[in-house]
Amino acid sequence: MVALVTGASSGIGRDIARSLAQHGISLILTARRRDRLSELKRELVDKYDVRVKCITADLSDERQVFALYDTVKRYDIDILINNAGFGVFGEFTETNIERELEMLNVNIKANHILFKLFLRDFKKRDCGFILNTASEAAFLPGPWFSSYYASKAYVMRMTYAVADELRRNGSHVKVSMLCPGPVSTEFSETAGVKFAIPPYPSAKLAEHAVREMFGGTVLITETKFHKCFVLLASAFPERLKAFCAGFIQSKRRPQ
Repeated sequence: MVALVTGASSGIGRDIARSLAQHGISLILTARRRDRLSELKRELVDKYDVRVKCITADLSDERQVFALYDTVKRYDIDILINNAGFGVFGEFTETNIERELEMLNVNIKANHILFKLFLRDFKKRDCGFILNTASEAAFLPGPWFSSYYASKAYVMRMTYAVADELRRNGSHVKVSMLCPGPVSTEFSETAGVKFAIPPYPSAKLAEHAVREMFGGTVLITETKFHKCFVLLASAFPERLKAFCAGFIQSKRRPQ
């Protein structure tokens, strides 16, 4: 099997790559930082003796997203880990719009393009796995993190909808989404915040996500408690959820 992992240079993407390598799966890793990718490649080849290819790409650039697909499609990808993404923290009127648009291009546009193109290929073969990285944030409005929360809501609703289309068509392609809460990655540094609660270990989450993906689970969270939280959140009014999320965000402090 061959897996493409986006956002593989750090955090959840890097740890999912490690987990897949443990299962003997060949990897194509992509991110913007070539040095990080090369370092991870050496680690995985030495430790697990798997085939690893690195491709440097900036997925905020739509042309590079399509170019990535055109480059790797000849490898007959079996697994897409659609993980690349980041957040921008701050009051909506104060955040940098260029950085915010870059985030939306990665979190929504790049995710959408790769999801669609690889799913078309997988449907023709009637097999394959896609894991989209969303967030618990997808189920809430997020004051001071408004565009990030909204971008993850897009991923969540798109994944649910497509998973149901596949189910209705009797497809054997498996589509999942990972919706964790705070995780110990570089996300907080990139977003410029500190988490109000202790983050969950990224490596532990990655191994759990891989097992659940192969099991065909659509909604993947770090624990059953977190799954109950996100499902129950759907029952509350949006303004109440915004108030609660805003209270949590008010406890964050820029680093």
